[in-house]
Parts: sequence; structure tokens; C-alpha cells
Amino acid sequence: MFCEWTWKHRGFYGKEQLIPLQIHLHESEVTTLPSPPPALILAPRLGYLPLLASHLKPYFSSALPPGVDTIWFEYRGLPLKWYIPTGVRFDLLCAEPERPWNLTVHFRGYPGNILIPCEGEDSIKWSFINSLKEAAYIINGNCKNVMNMSQPDQVELWRSVLNGKLEAYLRVSSKLKLGAFGEMNSSSPRSRSSMGEIDVSGQVKQGRVPVRLYVWYVIEDFDDLEDAPPIDSWDKVFYINQPVEIQGEGRCFTLHDAVKSLLPDYFVEKSLGTAESLTVGGDDK
Repeated sequence: MFCEWTWKHRGFYGKEQLIPLQIHLHESEVTTLPSPPPALILAPRLGYLPLLASHLKPYFSSALPPGVDTIWFEYRGLPLKWYIPTGVRFDLLCAEPERPWNLTVHFRGYPGNILIPCEGEDSIKWSFINSLKEAAYIINGNCKNVMNMSQPDQVELWRSVLNGKLEAYLRVSSKLKLGAFGEMNSSSPRSRSSMGEIDVSGQVKQGRVPVRLYVWYVIEDFDDLEDAPPIDSWDKVFYINQPVEIQGEGRCFTLHDAVKSLLPDYFVEKSLGTAESLTVGGDDK
């Protein structure tokens, strides 16, 4: 199976923003011989795995046992948190990127002791909207623009993410005024406090970028990242949710600069014999 649905995302995400997935139905849920072949899908990095349900369920339905369907995914035995974007999970869990990324899908036995419930597309949509509110508050000092979105705009924004429609996304998101810096010319006190000082030309000299940084903590010594032990528990992962301040100093502000500002203790000079390591994955809201 190669899902045609994935191809329409190319106009929005671009080829480099798609992750090839090879999805196997868990052997405990296979009721037919031979077992169904894996589903091959190009998934958007900015998407969410449960949104593949409408394509995977019909594909695997003839092999499933009787029961109520509740989709969830695992990678090397680790249940995957549904609210983390696909690209962030891929970067976090694959020290040496797999092509394709081999995942296992389940439709039975939802691990409620590990994963919070997912009530289908609505749960994912509101998780996305809540992240948008957090980002708006960091940038503007409030989230009124998101809170006051009309119902049609909410629907159009979510559908643009769901279907990879860049033009529709830009049309709605431009109303939210989420530009981090530079293009904003507001002289209001609230804008100054949240976005930074404004020079004589009216241009913002610094900005605040909302960042959620996922950190995998490893207390082992290894020579190469690909030799790192796999993540077998979410207890080994934590995240930092805070803004990164960008100063308008006429120089490039890199991802290295951002991570250094969030994890300053790991960028000081250390002895070569240190055994502590971090792997990080960023979720720029």
C-alpha cells in the first residue's frame, strides 16, 4: 500500500518535510494468513500519527479481530505519545535516522497507564490549538487573537494543517499576528514588553520565539550517537517549554544559540571524560 493521501501534502510541506513510514500491524492483532504486508506512507513532519487512522484502518481491517478500534503506535516497544508531532518524535527516537521509519500500529489494548486518552481528531485539534495559545501568549503577552478566532477560521486553520494547504494556512494564521520579530511595527507598551525594544525606524530589535525543547537524558559513555541506548521509557525524556530571546545585533541567531540559551549548563567547558549526554529535539511552535 502506498497511500495517495500523502502526495497532496507536497505543496505545503515539501519533499524534505515528509517522513517515509513502514507501518506493521502488531502480530497479536493479526487474524489472517498470510499476515497483511506493511503500509507504506509518506507522513508530514508537522502532522500527527493518529490522523493516519482513516487510511490505516481500511487497509488492515480484514485482518483485525472483533472489537472497538482505538489506534495507537509503538516504536521498538515504546508506546508513542500522540500529541507530539511526527517529526519531533522521529528526531528524538532515531539517533541514526531510519528510512523508512518502522512503526507498529495497534487497534486494540490501548495503554491508558502510559498514554493519555485520544478521542480521535478532536483531541489532536485541541492539543494543536492549545499549543497555539501558548505560543501567542509568549509572543504577544496574551492569547486573545487565538481565543477570539471565529469558528470558520478555526476550522479552516485546522483543515489547512490536516490537508497541507499552505495558502489557507497563511490566510488564517496572518490574522493571529504571531510574527516573532522584525516585521512588527507596533509601538504599544504591551508590544514593547513582549517583543523587545523598538529602534527609531519603528523596527523591533529583538524578539521572543516560543520553543518546546524535548531532551533525552543519557547517563552512559559512548563514542557515537548511533551507539546510544534506545529510549525504552518516557521517564528518560523531559521537555523545556519557554521562549528564546533573539537580540537584534545584526548577526544570525542559530539553533545552537537557541539550545545554548535553554541548556546553558551543557555548553560550559567540561572534561573529555564526562559521561553525561543529552539528545534534544525541538518543537518550534
